[in-house]
Amino acid sequence: MDRLPKCLLIVTAEVDAEVEAEWNRWYDEVHLPAALACPGVLRGRRYVSAGPLSETLRGERRQLSARIYTTVYELDGPQAVETPEFQAMRGWARFAPQVRSRTQVVQTLN
Repeated sequence: MDRLPKCLLIVTAEVDAEVEAEWNRWYDEVHLPAALACPGVLRGRRYVSAGPLSETLRGERRQLSARIYTTVYELDGPQAVETPEFQAMRGWARFAPQVRSRTQVVQTLN
């Protein structure tokens, strides 16, 4: 069995439908290659939700209809997101008004 990565960066985003095609093109052709070129970023892959989403908030469960994009990056360690190269990546700002939700978290093995 392959060894699981010791550090992940997980980014999720939900974007308005009217910019989704342009945002995906930018993400796939510009942003993802730029991220993968940064020191300490080993691999990355994008996913999109399929079907209804289930959300639980304070014990209340609800079903949602949304397209959530998730990108999972394997990192050398949490310091990879602090490099000048990683910090210099730009492009999200132009889509900010159309990004309804976004999360970014660095996870390390416990």
